[in-house]
Amino acid sequence: MDITHSFWERTLLSYASHHIQHMQKALEQMNIKLNEVINDITGVTGMKIIRAIISGERNPVKLASMRDVHCKNSETTIAKALEGTWRPEHIFALRQAVELYDFYKKQIIACETEIQHHLESFEDRSNGRPLEGPRRRSHRSSNQFHFDVRGYLYRITGVDVTRIEGIEASTALNIIGEIGIDMSPWPTVKHFTSWLGLCPGSKITGGKVLSSKTKPSANRAAHAFRLAAYSLQRSKSAIGAFLRRKKAQKGAPKAITATAHKIARIFYNMLKHGTEYVDLGQEYYEQRYQDRVIANLKRKAKQFGFELVTIEENKLLTELPVS
Repeated sequence: MDITHSFWERTLLSYASHHIQHMQKALEQMNIKLNEVINDITGVTGMKIIRAIISGERNPVKLASMRDVHCKNSETTIAKALEGTWRPEHIFALRQAVELYDFYKKQIIACETEIQHHLESFEDRSNGRPLEGPRRRSHRSSNQFHFDVRGYLYRITGVDVTRIEGIEASTALNIIGEIGIDMSPWPTVKHFTSWLGLCPGSKITGGKVLSSKTKPSANRAAHAFRLAAYSLQRSKSAIGAFLRRKKAQKGAPKAITATAHKIARIFYNMLKHGTEYVDLGQEYYEQRYQDRVIANLKRKAKQFGFELVTIEENKLLTELPVS
């Protein structure tokens, strides 16, 4: 898959974000605290208010009345945040920032349309199987695509990679835009994770391991896998439990890399073999981990001539009558 369109779309998003910062700066200079009372100034409420300010409205109550019904804060709270000083130079700066933001939003939509046309050119590998509903609710984002990215990815890959915890549709598109949908360049999953720079290093001399650090990499797919891993800090999934255990053992940076490595392996196997991913949950993972720890303890105890028993088993043994 050609990564040019996807990369350019991310570049345009970066440019647009600069002008959002310019809007915030102009509002702050006017003592307008809009970003403190709404989550996103480029959302419905924020842009209505900003465009009204540019058009000449100065009454905080009238501006606050433009609040969307889904906005958490009341009109009274928003009105208090809109009592500013309306200096013309700051209004001018705000107007230019909005015009530039609008321009880049139009360019982003044009780029997304081109990406959509490019995805339509791929062969349908879904074999007519319907795409199931999303396993989890995704948070609405102002950077969300205007077309069904998840549906297109399922069509060209034959699997729903967004079922992997941490992999949203946009993340999957970025990864596939970088690696493509043909996994034949990597004969095994080890080749794939080594190419990504996510597998442990192997600096060995004289049979002694000098370092197992992962090699530095500017791979955009690896970066996407790391972001996916980072998003699982509070996830109740098996991968989320894995991340937290590794974080307790080795610290956050190594835990994120190890989790990104795990997600990349799942991603590879889904594309390579067409297997579906099913998350068994945090409890299943914790039970499996506990079983492995107990099995290792029993093996070590046996090596030293001991037998490991549970408290309940020990209690039953002590209660048996002595013959």
